[in-house]
Amino acid sequence: MKAKSIIIIALIVSAFQVSAQQALKIGYTNADYVLSLLPEAKQIDAELKAYEKQLQNQIQAKYGSYEKLVTEYQQNVATYDELIRADKEQEIQQLQQSIQKFSQDAETSLMNKRNTLLKPVYEKIGNAIEQVAKENSYTHIFSAGTPGFDVLLYAREDDDVSDLILKKLGVTPPAKSE
Repeated sequence: MKAKSIIIIALIVSAFQVSAQQALKIGYTNADYVLSLLPEAKQIDAELKAYEKQLQNQIQAKYGSYEKLVTEYQQNVATYDELIRADKEQEIQQLQQSIQKFSQDAETSLMNKRNTLLKPVYEKIGNAIEQVAKENSYTHIFSAGTPGFDVLLYAREDDDVSDLILKKLGVTPPAKSE
């Protein structure tokens, strides 16, 4: 009797496992690849480059002032008395610190601007992924193709849903090269 119960339980468990395996459908995509083909990507890239150029110009202007101040100090240091020399050295040091702080702040600002511009596009891609998954009965969609962030170690090329996502976003995917 006990053996019969164990056999029945084993059959029921294996039946559930078979049905669960049949219901599982997995796909993958590379969100950065999808992003690169969206029209918004070019606009975002141009906006980021323009902002970066503004920041670089500001840093170069500050550095130009710094170089001018250092050159003037070096040419006239022999004529300065102790008080003026100390004041000029402090002014140079403050300007140098200002340039370093501005450079760090500019880097943070650029990163924040990038995140702000990309957030709505990644949300749009996320929504398209969700719709593709539902429409095509995928139970899981993994991320692939982003070095360091791959969640997928192996997959069949047939399971790549990137083209479906691009179509959902109204973008014609490029032809696959053989």
